Amino acid sequence: MENTVFISSDELRCFVTAIYEKLNVPKEDAGLIADSLVQADLWGHQSHGVLRLSWYVERLRHGVMQPVTRTKYMMDAGAIAVIDGQEGIGQVITAAAMRDAVKRAKEHGIAAVAVRNSNHFGTCMYYTLMAAREGCIGFLTTNGGPAIAPWGGMKKTIGTNPWSIAAPAGKHEPMVLDIANTAVARGKIYLARNRHQPIPLGWALNAEGEPTIDPQEAINGIILPMAGHKGYAIGVMMDVLAGVMSGSAWGHKVNGPYHYDKKSGAGHFIITMNIDAFRPLAEFNSTMEEMIRSLKSAPLAKDCSEVFFPGEIEARNDVKNRETGLQLAADTITDLKKLAREFELQSLLPQGVLV
Repeated sequence: MENTVFISSDELRCFVTAIYEKLNVPKEDAGLIADSLVQADLWGHQSHGVLRLSWYVERLRHGVMQPVTRTKYMMDAGAIAVIDGQEGIGQVITAAAMRDAVKRAKEHGIAAVAVRNSNHFGTCMYYTLMAAREGCIGFLTTNGGPAIAPWGGMKKTIGTNPWSIAAPAGKHEPMVLDIANTAVARGKIYLARNRHQPIPLGWALNAEGEPTIDPQEAINGIILPMAGHKGYAIGVMMDVLAGVMSGSAWGHKVNGPYHYDKKSGAGHFIITMNIDAFRPLAEFNSTMEEMIRSLKSAPLAKDCSEVFFPGEIEARNDVKNRETGLQLAADTITDLKKLAREFELQSLLPQGVLV
């Protein structure tokens, strides 16, 4: 049964920050991780929210992710950089890499930054929106632990390898795409498990290669690619950028955030484009507004009340959830309580969450 308590996002962010500080993560970095997780919940993507809090905690406890992030530049050449994350915190590494990519794009018009030896960083759009808010178009992809099989195969060797593109949109919130190359993000299957709900047919196969609606069977089995062979091929090519190009691990060599005792080897790849280098930003924004008007003027399909542009639903969810508070899955609440007891932080649990 779902928790019916509405939880303050500010209180939740403070609690999550305190957990990571207990693990010797510097305060600013702990706040960044917390913000990335709570922001995913605010957008309505609980698959990438505080559900993952305990995953990162265990990785820090096992020493496979370092609490103090110390990156090293392997290449620094104008519009191009290659950064070694040295097993630091994925959110910290990626936010710094995106800021660097934006700075380079402002100087050179376009920039590419590759990251190796990083960790899972949450949701891609958290970082591409950083670029969009600075007048750039941002692209980001990452690889992850094996989730899907090569097309025609039956062994997990390719990650969901999500990617995101974000762009400013004038008077509107930025337009943003953030998708995995699977029928569904793996985190949504973990969320279904936390909610004790079945998953739809078509999301995954069990270990025997049969369709399943059981989330645990799906986790133990194979997640299906989106659009059949197309999702498989896109996933492989994203790994070429994030894994092979960055000089990081790739394919079956990458470990996910739920593998608590194994180094991740995750790689990321960023491209940023300074819009002003291509055309005046004001003109670009005006055209984006015109594009959105065009999208929204389309005749509505049956049983649909409105057309949304990419990222609009998340932006609306953010506003609503900040006002009303968040409703988290029952098992996620249980995890929060458990961590509060372990770290003696019961007093910081958001109001309404009983210990």
